[in-house]
Amino acid sequence: MAHTPVNHPARPIYRAIGGLTGLYLVAFGALGLIASAGNELLAQDGTTVLGQGTNLGFSLLSALLGAAVLAGTAIGRNVDVTINQWLAYALLALSLAGLAFIRTEANIFNFSVVTVVVLMVVGLVLLMVAMYGKVGTDEEQDAWQKARLVL
Repeated sequence: MAHTPVNHPARPIYRAIGGLTGLYLVAFGALGLIASAGNELLAQDGTTVLGQGTNLGFSLLSALLGAAVLAGTAIGRNVDVTINQWLAYALLALSLAGLAFIRTEANIFNFSVVTVVVLMVVGLVLLMVAMYGKVGTDEEQDAWQKARLVL
């Protein structure tokens, strides 16, 4: 993505926001695993955690995605940018699919409207973090600055 900033001055802040987002996903997943322990994997029983509908499957998925975000944040070196970008796209697609199937039997993750909204916000935050977290050489930063001034 040549149009994204390289070595943005607020890069550490965006990286911290990405880490906090990963922590939220892990915490939500862990609380969901506790709340839905003993239930079926894709139960649609109305279990809620932090006001969001969930089940054992979605709680496990949230914990794994949060762990991936945290691992990317710990590694850095643009690995976090790639992980955050692709997980953001996946979360946005998952939230839209959840919204489409919210009142049907296809609602396998027991989503509620609140879950959809939170997933959309988390996806957008991860996308923002990916856009401003790119690290590069001085030459790449100079090329980005020159391209930015041409616009």
